[in-house]
Amino acid sequence: MENVLRFEHPEYLYGLIIIPVLIIIYILIRLWQDKTFKRFASVEMRNYLIPRHSGRRGVFKFIVFLLAIAFLIFGLANLQSGSKMEEVKREGIDLYIAVDVSNSMNAQDIVPSRLDRSKQAINKMIGDLQGDRLGVIVFADKAFVQLPITTDYAAAKMFLASVNTSSVASQGTAIGEAINLAMNSFADDERSKAIVVISDGEDHENEAAMEAARAAAKKGIRIYTIGMGLPDGAPIPEYNQYGRMMGYKKDKQGNTIVTRLDEDMLRRIAEAGNGLYVRASNSNVGLEKIYEDISKLDKTEIETQVFTDYEDQFQWFVGAAIVLLLIEILISSGKRAWERKFDIFERKGEGDE
Repeated sequence: MENVLRFEHPEYLYGLIIIPVLIIIYILIRLWQDKTFKRFASVEMRNYLIPRHSGRRGVFKFIVFLLAIAFLIFGLANLQSGSKMEEVKREGIDLYIAVDVSNSMNAQDIVPSRLDRSKQAINKMIGDLQGDRLGVIVFADKAFVQLPITTDYAAAKMFLASVNTSSVASQGTAIGEAINLAMNSFADDERSKAIVVISDGEDHENEAAMEAARAAAKKGIRIYTIGMGLPDGAPIPEYNQYGRMMGYKKDKQGNTIVTRLDEDMLRRIAEAGNGLYVRASNSNVGLEKIYEDISKLDKTEIETQVFTDYEDQFQWFVGAAIVLLLIEILISSGKRAWERKFDIFERKGEGDE
């Protein structure tokens, strides 16, 4: 086990730049004060004109003040300590979720929209994962890996949040390409593997999708499909660059285009991939049912590195800063009568006290 230190907010450490700035300002002020004093009297006369003046006391107060500022900045940056576990063994499967991001996924027959409802269901499923490795693929006319296979579920949620219908420039529904990309992106090991396709199924290259599903099944990769949409279909909203709805998509004749769920297509893909098909509804997307079936697959043990929760250490720095500020306040700039007997800050023989 290895002890690990880190700052939760390292950007606050840039505040330490203020310390050399304050030192420069302090030196300039002291030089200006000495120059101004010399206009009225010699340095030797200072102890007679200002008997309680203590230059070293002022320097000491300033050093204490700088230390307080430094400790306060370290406190804001919040030093944390934790322990890195060298090896943690987990059991799970490898899972790629392929999300359709074509414009038809903006249809609102599934509230708030087909795509947004899909993301909500995936996000909830990620919170239930334990030991499974997850990857995300987005597809329209082309397919792209949005997130490579990982056990970093926080990263998965972050990448998922950025998924939208602008993620892929060209439109279409290349389910076959998405399956092939996921199949080729899996690690070459003995872990059980599955692909979940979330789409409305409007694919104009049906045979390519079927061939990809059969090829995956031959490799032992299960294909699951979720149909996003209702049988009656819905128009496709169009949005401007500011995200404001401008109306519905129309064909060349000016008729509103209605996108409908191709349920038969998605069911046949799941059957070819030895998986399961579920049709989403406004109350339930169906991802939980699919994950329950996926969980029955044989799970393989893997070794990963994880960190324990970090413990905050900022209180020590803030406490030290408060103590130093109190000391700075309690030390007066001039010498009190009882302090002059001890010459704490002055050299012996340096003027009458």
